[in-house]
Amino acid sequence: MPNKSLLACIFFFLCCFSITAQEEETATKTESKTEVANVIAVDSIMEIREPINALAPAKAAFYSAILPGLGQAYNKKYWKIPVVWAALGTGIYFYSKNNKEYNRYRDAYKSRLAGFTNDEFYLDSNGNQLTTPSVTTDGLQRGQEFYRRNKEISLLITIGLYALNIIDANVDAHLMQYNIDENLSLAPHYKINDFDASSDLGLTLNFKF
Repeated sequence: MPNKSLLACIFFFLCCFSITAQEEETATKTESKTEVANVIAVDSIMEIREPINALAPAKAAFYSAILPGLGQAYNKKYWKIPVVWAALGTGIYFYSKNNKEYNRYRDAYKSRLAGFTNDEFYLDSNGNQLTTPSVTTDGLQRGQEFYRRNKEISLLITIGLYALNIIDANVDAHLMQYNIDENLSLAPHYKINDFDASSDLGLTLNFKF
């Protein structure tokens, strides 16, 4: 009987030890899986990007239409503002200059047609009357055509620069949100075909979510 009791105690002790060892092994495996899962979860986190503002290009164009250069300021391209103002200012300057000259020649031409000989081209630099005008009547007509054409060209160029200012702000706002990263790429590839030892040339498109 004592031997049986001793054997029973030894068997019970071995069973308890085995159960304890299995529980510790199971706990260790669980902790290891948790750590791996955490590592995978951390590695799989993708970079959070700012959402695309679909209205930004329209806003930039609208601001530039109201005040040239304001759309460039909205896009934070401040160095373009002086360029826009200088371009438009140059166009306005040439339009004003040609328009002024056109009015001079037109007024003198109308005065000649009315029979007067006291227009500015009948006077010298000191204001004395000339017997022969410095610019003939035909010259006045040609001068009107010349300056009228120049002022129309200046006006068209100024309008074109104004439109270009709006387009530039709109395109800049589009390009600022253009997505370029490794998750979306198109690249050429070159590979040797193991079957017939030929070379393969193509394109690889990567698209990752």
